[in-house]
Amino acid sequence: MNNSVSNTARLLGAGLRALLVLTLVTGVIYPLVVTGIAQGLFNDKANGSEIKADGKVVGSSLIGQAYNLPLKKGEETPAPDLKWFQGRPQNGLGTNSVNTQYKLILSGATNRSGDNEELIQWVKDAKAAVVKDNSTPDYKVKPSEVPADAVTSSGSGLDPAISPQYADIQVHRVAEKNGLPVAQVRKLVDEHTEGRTLGFMGEPRVNVLELNIALKDLVAKN
Repeated sequence: MNNSVSNTARLLGAGLRALLVLTLVTGVIYPLVVTGIAQGLFNDKANGSEIKADGKVVGSSLIGQAYNLPLKKGEETPAPDLKWFQGRPQNGLGTNSVNTQYKLILSGATNRSGDNEELIQWVKDAKAAVVKDNSTPDYKVKPSEVPADAVTSSGSGLDPAISPQYADIQVHRVAEKNGLPVAQVRKLVDEHTEGRTLGFMGEPRVNVLELNIALKDLVAKN
């Protein structure tokens, strides 16, 4: 009887020691090592790919932001603030989307098929709005010039970048709204256009948040 109790106690003691060691290794040491390596070698990515302006974190290079006017009474969705470059539609082109304002916790786009009549009408309406918003007295946007990313959201609804083509058709409008020369605004777009990753992956793109930060700085200098 005493031997049985003694064996049980030893087994319990061994189990407790194993639990403590594994807890220390997997719950403390391993996370600290991984965190240290990430902070040392990939500090920017480990901290959320933050973008700073005026010494403050203003967003992430991986998550898009909306540039809208304050919501007015009677409006379901706010109107875009046209002095800024606009990103891709952030509500999936439909109220069925869970992501309506680039919320950080939720993402998603429309679940409608490409031949859905309602989706087709949303795209047509979005294209008409892009043409209207970006046309100025000395520059008219043609419907054929409107790229797909200007009228459709990405699969996540959080895309931080737009195509150079979409940025280009916004140049005249942004210049007019901010009282800037078109050439200066176009130069900003060129400076913030990234090529394909490693020269062959993905498509050329412009990060809208970074572009608008540069635009803000340019306006302040003029």
